[in-house]
Amino acid sequence: MKDQLIDLKINEKAIKLFNKLGITRVIDLVLHFPYRYIDETRITLISEMAIGEECLIEGEIISSEVLYRPRKMLLVKVKDSSGLITCRFLHFYASQITQLSSGKSFRFFGEPKLGYNGIEMVHPKYHVANPLKELASTLTPVYPTVAGLTQHAIKKAIELAFKSNILEETVPSSMLQPLHLLGFSEAVKILHYPPPNSSIDSLLDKTHIAWKRIIFDELLAQQISARINYHQRETRQAPVLKGNKQQLQQFIQQLTFKLTSAQERVLAEIISDLHRPYPMHRLLQGDVGSGKTIIATIACLHTIYGGYQAALMAPTEILAEQHFIKIERWLKPLGIRTQWLTGSMKKKDKDGAHQNIKHHTVDLIIGTHALIQNEVEFAKLGLAVIDEQHRFGVEQRLALRVQASQHGQFEPHMLMMTATPIPRTLSMSYFADLDVSTINELPQGRQPIITKLIDSKRRDEVIQRIREVCLAGHQAYWVCPLIEESETLELETARDTFNYLQQYSPDLKVGLVHGKMDRLEKQAIMDAFYKNDIHILVATTVIEVGVDVPNATMIVIDHAERMGLAQLHQLRGRVGRGSQLSICILLYQTPLSDLAKQRLKIIYESNDGFELARQDLLIRGPGELLGAKQSGVPGFRYASLDQHEDLLSTVQNVADDMIQEFHLMALNHVTRWHGQLTDYLKA
Repeated sequence: MKDQLIDLKINEKAIKLFNKLGITRVIDLVLHFPYRYIDETRITLISEMAIGEECLIEGEIISSEVLYRPRKMLLVKVKDSSGLITCRFLHFYASQITQLSSGKSFRFFGEPKLGYNGIEMVHPKYHVANPLKELASTLTPVYPTVAGLTQHAIKKAIELAFKSNILEETVPSSMLQPLHLLGFSEAVKILHYPPPNSSIDSLLDKTHIAWKRIIFDELLAQQISARINYHQRETRQAPVLKGNKQQLQQFIQQLTFKLTSAQERVLAEIISDLHRPYPMHRLLQGDVGSGKTIIATIACLHTIYGGYQAALMAPTEILAEQHFIKIERWLKPLGIRTQWLTGSMKKKDKDGAHQNIKHHTVDLIIGTHALIQNEVEFAKLGLAVIDEQHRFGVEQRLALRVQASQHGQFEPHMLMMTATPIPRTLSMSYFADLDVSTINELPQGRQPIITKLIDSKRRDEVIQRIREVCLAGHQAYWVCPLIEESETLELETARDTFNYLQQYSPDLKVGLVHGKMDRLEKQAIMDAFYKNDIHILVATTVIEVGVDVPNATMIVIDHAERMGLAQLHQLRGRVGRGSQLSICILLYQTPLSDLAKQRLKIIYESNDGFELARQDLLIRGPGELLGAKQSGVPGFRYASLDQHEDLLSTVQNVADDMIQEFHLMALNHVTRWHGQLTDYLKA
């Protein structure tokens, strides 16, 4: 099938302009839909015009004059059998003055408004009222364009596209009919050339039946691509990890806390995957503090008991450090050999770590992006855990998988974790190629965190409250968004706040931690805070995830108005990890933007991470929520997960059926929308 613009004999200059619109193939022309429509299918009498509604009138020019007050303009008075209207032109040529002279009949299209001269049209479209010229038989489309590309050129190219063989059906009629969907060719023709009686509103808000087919097709292409990738996994080899059930149970029983029923369910799903001969690709999601880290640790332990290595990769050094400290505390008594690996390590230490990994003298490797450097050669990697997976790009996740498998016949199992719960619609669409496990309950004894919104003018009151909390034997965080002064953002910095709190509370120990510190310095501060040797920890948002100090019962988030919902919720989750009542103070600075007011209202009203994620989806859209701009996750052109959630379940079923029964059509359908079979989340 020919699908190149040059096949339509479009010249190279025009092709470059089409490319700027994202149109590189013939099918892209077909899928380039109008952003509005003009109704030139009927003539409206002047007396029946509605103010603000575009219409086509036909009449005789009774006067035409150029005025110079208050600025130069051409006023053309037009009458028909029912009334009179003025057409006003602010930009015109001398030839138009001659053209629009008295006694001639024209058709004018525009929006009637009340002006200085009564009812008028400003800069209407017009042409000679030739009685032999028929009215338009369809609504007139107006397309998105770029400078240099006229509406006429776009319409001509689309007409040529319709004459090619590009409109063949890619979904079996047996699957379309039960859903009452139009054929593809019929749907796109309606959207480009709507019949005169079409509802323009339904065309513009995408509720028209023709739009339903297009949106269905776009969702279907994404689902087919994801599900093909899902099923292809079953053809690849991964180690069968049987582990040691008895030793695993002994470890779980000696923990100082009991796993929740949700944790036990999720753990069973993961262990079941690790028993299979093809790679697990599972997303483990759960709200802040729901206990994902211990589940990942048990999965790693199961892998190690099966004779393989496990690796945990985190997006920041401080998060990796927190995992390392916590997990080593759990596993060291069992004789499990852990290895720390980050880019900031000295070369000698890094080389030593590489040798340990290569020769399997370590069992569990925890670190950052350094795990996927070329120098790292795993001896026998059975499981790779990626924390805060949305912060990594597709290529980075893929690198860990490929790197581990290039020295052996197996590729590792993959467990991706996120403390940013994925709304159901995102899970069904963007993660259709993954298995998803959800921890949907918090450990017993946890109390809801009290959230308070306080104006930054009351800063000293907040400091006094922190003093009271710490003098009562508890600890507190104070989170600042910047480390150093910025000329563009007038924010309290972490260092300024640290100094101020030290002066204000000389009887309390205040610590400071931020991303520019070296690892040992940060670890020393965090250890001191964990041991209650530091009462107030001033920090940048590096403590957003992973920090777990049950004695910390208060957190102040400075300039909360500048942070997103997910980040605010993550930071709030640093407290409330013990049985004591905890408080989160969102310190904001006025004036607040409407968006900031909306975010603060939502975080104030809800502690539920899944509800916050749903609200975040409405505010920011899926791209930002998933880190799609960094991770390579594509967005939708026409479908909206918020508006079209009801279609998703249907689309998933159709996708699986097409892959099984109409595989070639399924591939053609993906090609229509994406150019090739897209591996949405390869890793």
